[in-house]
Amino acid sequence: MKKIFIYSTLASAVIFAMNSAYADEQKVEELDVIEISSDASQEGLAKEFSGGQVASGTRVGILGNKANLENPFATTGYTNKFIQDKQARSVADVLKNDPNIRVARGFGNFQESYFMRGFITNSDDILYNGLYGLLPRQYIASEMFERVEVQRGASAFLNGAAPSGGSIGGTIALMPKRAPSEDLNRLNIGISSNERTNVGADVSRRFGDSKEFGVRLNAAHTEGESAIDNDKARNTVFHLGLDWKGEKARISADLGYQKNHLSSPRPSVTLAGTVTEVPSAPKATSNWGQHWTYSEERDVFGTLRAEYDFLPNFTGYAAYGFHDGKESNVLANLTVRDNNGNGTEYRFDNTRRNIIHTGEVGLKGNFETASVGHEWTLNINRYQEKRKNAYVMDWQNAFATNIYSPIYLDGIAYSPNALRGNDLGSPALTNRVVLTSVALADTLSFLDKTLQVTLGARWQQLSTKDFAYNTGVQSASYKEARITPSMGIVYRFTPELSVYGNYIENLAQGGSAPSPAINQGETLKPYVSKQKEIGVKYESQNGFGASLALFSTEKPRGYLGANNFYTTKGKDRHNGAEINIYGQVAQNIRLLGGVTLLQAKQRDTGSSTTEGKYTIGVPKFQGNLGLEYDVKAIDGLTLESRLTYTASSYANAQNTLKVKGWTRVDVGARYIAIIGNTPVTLRARLDNLTNKKYWESVGGYPNYGYLVSGAPRTLSVSATIDF
Repeated sequence: MKKIFIYSTLASAVIFAMNSAYADEQKVEELDVIEISSDASQEGLAKEFSGGQVASGTRVGILGNKANLENPFATTGYTNKFIQDKQARSVADVLKNDPNIRVARGFGNFQESYFMRGFITNSDDILYNGLYGLLPRQYIASEMFERVEVQRGASAFLNGAAPSGGSIGGTIALMPKRAPSEDLNRLNIGISSNERTNVGADVSRRFGDSKEFGVRLNAAHTEGESAIDNDKARNTVFHLGLDWKGEKARISADLGYQKNHLSSPRPSVTLAGTVTEVPSAPKATSNWGQHWTYSEERDVFGTLRAEYDFLPNFTGYAAYGFHDGKESNVLANLTVRDNNGNGTEYRFDNTRRNIIHTGEVGLKGNFETASVGHEWTLNINRYQEKRKNAYVMDWQNAFATNIYSPIYLDGIAYSPNALRGNDLGSPALTNRVVLTSVALADTLSFLDKTLQVTLGARWQQLSTKDFAYNTGVQSASYKEARITPSMGIVYRFTPELSVYGNYIENLAQGGSAPSPAINQGETLKPYVSKQKEIGVKYESQNGFGASLALFSTEKPRGYLGANNFYTTKGKDRHNGAEINIYGQVAQNIRLLGGVTLLQAKQRDTGSSTTEGKYTIGVPKFQGNLGLEYDVKAIDGLTLESRLTYTASSYANAQNTLKVKGWTRVDVGARYIAIIGNTPVTLRARLDNLTNKKYWESVGGYPNYGYLVSGAPRTLSVSATIDF
């Protein structure tokens, strides 16, 4: 009955809109963009850049909102309009459009992770309204967000150390929706290949004499089988955003809920040491996942932010966030053991619970000394997390299969030799994490803001405790602190052109000495990754933008020396260049894309087989080009395409297993009609036009080169109605 309702509603909307196109001769235009604030700041969100796909600025950690040309770091902010037009269901769907990012997958699960400048950024380390660790770990629905912002490069000074130690190559920041000035009543319905349907509502109101109080509610549900055989998903999300704006004070609050269930998902593929050649990717629709496997997560999360202006140039702020996440998985991941695709799977069950509390307080202001302007910020941040885990691993009870001719079992029971850790029904505490930091920043402006210099530093303390499975006895502890400095410079040659440079670091817990080492179990001092970057940015008054960034990042790594002592000596060095283009090249043509050239190599590894070799999963070249074309002959019709290219990479540290590069073509169209006073937007999109079979990503967790198969040809259509 539900599918019949969705189909009939969608069909009615399509027919109604198509008929109205002949009757309605008025010019079709997009709805006006309303300037709103997603945190609680006075500045509000940066306005959309010409074309509406990206913003004219982003939030830059403790520095606040920065216009693109005044920002000493490389960033991009994808707008809600762009999210809707691409029919993006998840944050990963949005970031597949970024030429500097490649979406990957977590180790042994279905967590979305991201290669940024050749380093991994996990979904654990995504910022939500400026705070870490608050969103679902594995899948993040896009319906909740006004902006998806990308900060390229290290960011310990800007945001603090990431909870999982990632974000060396970049940080993803998500800004929740707020109520615009005008009432919003939006319904979205859609369907994609193999009857995966989605329904969503987006409603907002503002109240008060000056409309000072706003409420925005988003609710969405997606369910059904994908274009992959027997791969089913069910996702439900609710998000409530509240805000209040007074003369001197501003308060915002968010509350979110998401439940995501995957049934018989297609797992990643691990290559055993006996494989000498990477197997070709199977048929794009093929699914070697067992029918009884599943992955489920349930998350409740929220934030509260407040600002108060003590003086016109002196403001205090505070924020609090919480996250209660539960996960349950029954998995059977595939390990290929020869060049013909033969392999084994075994059952692995696990449950997990994350309880997170985090917050920050700060002061910010501005003043002048002589002819020098100052914009300063003082920030104190604290993050607390409890991780509870349990598992049953039956690796000695493996069963045979083949990646090209999968063997399906009705089910498999645990063997007597299964390894167990804690109780699946009630996972016990295994980790505590506490991150504390204090940061101070000052942006000095010279020559009427033609030259801006940002100086700052953050004192960061990392504290962790590990507890043994089954006994709960504390097995390890770690407490280290370090100051991470940063400097950024921007010089604006003209209102359209600026150059910039920065030095910034990333901080993570040091590695743990492995069993062969004489200092086995010792955790090293914090790893400090160091980034140097220079670049140029251009935004024309006609609405076209471009940027070039040159960067070099060094990440420490553990080294087991000839004396069998484990220490910090090796490093991964990533040198690269990024070119990005965006905006309008003509009144009816928009471009979004770019290329990344990257040399990511291992240095001082202590082994001739890996010294100077390329990092797992990182291509030397990748690029995207998105094109939108408004058809002048048919008012309201837009055609679009996206070309994605990723060069070859390696699936092992020795670079003996080479994974072929790939090219994918996606096409789409949308049509906007005004029916009476009601805008209706019809969208259609065909991803992987040629139904290409390919390995989309290699790895996604440090030092592991598992493979993830690309999705098959997928058609998605939807209708968005603004009542």
